[in-house]
Amino acid sequence: MTSTVHRTCPLCEAVCGLTLTLDEGGHVTSVRGDKDDPFSKGFICPKGASLGRLDEDPDRLRKPLIREGDLWREVGWEEAFAAVKAGLDRVSDRRSAAIYLGNPNAHSMAGALYGAPLIKALGTRNVYSASTADQMPKHVASGLMFGHPLAIPVPDLDRTDYLLMLGANPLESNGSLCTAPDFPGRLKALRGRGGRLVVVDPRRTRTAALADEHVFVRPGTDAYLLFGIVHTLFAEDLVRLSHQVNGLAEVREAAKHFPPEAVSGRTGVPAEVIVRLARELAGARTAAVYARIGTCTAEFGTLAQWLVDVLNVLTGNLDRPGGAMFPKPATEWSARRGSAAAWRSGGSEATRAGEGGGIRATEPASRSEAMNTRPYTVGRWRSRVRGLPESNGELPVATLADEIETPGEGQVTFLITVAGNPVLSAPHGARLDAAFGRLDFMVSVDPYLNETTKHANVILPPPRMLQSGHYDFALLGFAVRNYARYSPPLLPLDGQPSEAQILARLAVIASGLEGDLDEFVIGEMLRKATETPGSGVEGRDVAELRAELEGETGGERRLDLMLKLGPYGEWAGKGDLSLRKLLDNPHGLDLGALEPRLGEVLKTASGLIELAPPQIVEDVERLRGKLDEDPPEIVLIGRRHLRSNNSWLHNVGPLVGGSNTCTLQINPADVTRLGLDGEAVVRSAKGQLTVPLEPTDTIMPGVVSLPHGWGHAGSAQSVAAEHAGVSVNTLTDESTIDVLSGNAVFNGVPVTISPTGVIIAQ
Repeated sequence: MTSTVHRTCPLCEAVCGLTLTLDEGGHVTSVRGDKDDPFSKGFICPKGASLGRLDEDPDRLRKPLIREGDLWREVGWEEAFAAVKAGLDRVSDRRSAAIYLGNPNAHSMAGALYGAPLIKALGTRNVYSASTADQMPKHVASGLMFGHPLAIPVPDLDRTDYLLMLGANPLESNGSLCTAPDFPGRLKALRGRGGRLVVVDPRRTRTAALADEHVFVRPGTDAYLLFGIVHTLFAEDLVRLSHQVNGLAEVREAAKHFPPEAVSGRTGVPAEVIVRLARELAGARTAAVYARIGTCTAEFGTLAQWLVDVLNVLTGNLDRPGGAMFPKPATEWSARRGSAAAWRSGGSEATRAGEGGGIRATEPASRSEAMNTRPYTVGRWRSRVRGLPESNGELPVATLADEIETPGEGQVTFLITVAGNPVLSAPHGARLDAAFGRLDFMVSVDPYLNETTKHANVILPPPRMLQSGHYDFALLGFAVRNYARYSPPLLPLDGQPSEAQILARLAVIASGLEGDLDEFVIGEMLRKATETPGSGVEGRDVAELRAELEGETGGERRLDLMLKLGPYGEWAGKGDLSLRKLLDNPHGLDLGALEPRLGEVLKTASGLIELAPPQIVEDVERLRGKLDEDPPEIVLIGRRHLRSNNSWLHNVGPLVGGSNTCTLQINPADVTRLGLDGEAVVRSAKGQLTVPLEPTDTIMPGVVSLPHGWGHAGSAQSVAAEHAGVSVNTLTDESTIDVLSGNAVFNGVPVTISPTGVIIAQ
């Protein structure tokens, strides 16, 4: 006996629909793409095809663990939660508590709904996440330009005629901050209809190989290249505005200092190519500029992300079909958020301080919450040791080790990690590894005993993915077509608490409050909705509305509430969307192509696009000051693998090996020049690694590349240990960050390369 079920893949940002075959024991026997999903249309990648193997990984923890010295003991859930409470009770000052949220939280319904209440309950400003090792520059740039850090335009892939892509490799990543299942097919369709794709990257990636043109660029110089294009638009009178803006004159003045001839030497891109790119952008019928992690994780990441949308504005392509557009997710509701913050009663200073917007601190953690009119800002507080500014309610993960190691009032002694492995993903991971060993108490919500959770006193494993409901709150806010799909749990929990129940219980322990967290949040959201003009339920009775909600769990009822209040919802009077409708349509619902909606999204104090925010203009001077610097002889960049998503898929046999290998890609000319053979020693200011070489002319001379997320030597995960590789973050520098956002710098790291056995004088 077998059954066929349908589910959204939770393993990357593409949100592909899957068709699973289960045997009578609930084991996955096959995985195919869901051909009836209106968004993914049957597309599947190796990660999705391996969902069953990952879900049933024998190394996955099934019961909580408590560490006693160097040994681990399996315990029951009540004993585990009691140990957590005892550890937190020893924290007399919540300024000594911290929380880290890893990348998988963006792929988890529970992470989206329950992360914010946990942060509020913990009552600390020490909030860290993978955002400051990835995309924080985009949030900061969007917040300063459009008034909200989640007002992020995405390229209208299915209608654009010209796409300029920088530092992105969606044929490997499946897209990022641009949710687009079958990204390869959409790019091929762009070219097939006569459009043009230009990829700017230090490597000739699979995406670059597909493009009409690939332009090599020196790592970390994207802002110079983009400024050269902006300069050309002004110099040749190619600016075509379609929206009112503030700061046009300031941008023109700033761009004067970055003519193509000047930035060419810094970027390695010929001046004539820069001029031609500007003319092509301006001359295309529709066009979009899109840049991702390669440009974010650089010294001037926020400037680069700002210039991406400056170009979209200056060419008249912002908020128009075929340009860069703002999605309208089904759970978007414009009322003031605050239900999660209010759950921590008493309104402590720490709670009030965390009430600003942010992908990790909103309720829920998606752009669906509160596009409010409070002016966006950064630096509302600063880190204790290095004085680094907060962004979106978070401090830079690059300073977490400082906060643990440095004695004094507020020294971090208690840490919660949720679905993260910062020892491998944060800069200078070796230092963070040592710092975690100094904590008084650490709790990890994670399915694995890994490089980070090995330091925990208590590990609380969530259930299998097929035992959990799934809705992509965060990712559907960046979709290239409006769409919604809910996947209910496929298998019973069999007595284990759900991930939502684990996080909610931690929030109860941290707050000292009793009661049903979901019911509290639902009540607060309904109260706000009934008091908000235009919500569709203003003036209605809260109890009556609560009775109309459906769902087997608190998370499902909260999803039903947000869908009904959302722009397609039955309560909003603009549609009939609800949890019931999604359950009745298991393949998902197409909600239509992106439409112009800048007026709804824009939340700046002026009501205009802020083209030249003061913080950005100030940092332009720092960029200008480095224009004539000589580049390092060799710099290091990262790279993505199709079968990998950071460190958390390396314990699945089909997803390791083949092209998914931990090698140092290097140009053959550099191999010859440096006298290398087979493997080499890579040294940076922070550490050194011995790595197998992969000579290839797909990477420009003077640049080497190591993939991210490896370094599993000695791991308790059996497959990962067999394919250990090395951690690139042994080499990266936590002292170097993007100043505006606090984001870590992983691209353009100066290194030296030498043959093995050669002693280098220090």
